Amino acid sequence: MVMMTAKVNKKRVILVLAALAALIVLICILAKGGGGESPAPSQEQPVSVATNDARVQYLTDYGWEVVNSPVQTQQVRIPSEITEVYQRYNALQMSQGFDLTQYAGKTATRYVYEIENYPNASDPVYATLLVYKDQVIGADITDTSANGVVQGLEMPG
Repeated sequence: MVMMTAKVNKKRVILVLAALAALIVLICILAKGGGGESPAPSQEQPVSVATNDARVQYLTDYGWEVVNSPVQTQQVRIPSEITEVYQRYNALQMSQGFDLTQYAGKTATRYVYEIENYPNASDPVYATLLVYKDQVIGADITDTSANGVVQGLEMPG
């Protein structure tokens, strides 16, 4: 009987598993049509969202009705180090035509608006815009219910 042993580096195993998880998430997003959708008109050409009215209009262009004032505005730093959570979030952003990696280490402003017309919502739903130099660099819709999800800006169908 022949026996073989191998020394396994725990860090490498974790990195490989994290990379596989990120790949699976990306494949799932693309399989649902995230990669083949045409971008919303506001993504085809950069639109300044320097004012609150412009940010509200940006969300309205996707069909969302939002409370006119953000419920939260804060400065956030885009991570320099890639983590599994960051990879998953950026995969969502990339499916919408955004890519946060080019803003690594930079500070953006995060605006959060409450959505008033999310289909069948029983708990609050929020739209988040990440803005850098008056341009949207990332966005998501967050359903805060127990079974809620984080999704792209497109209205669920």
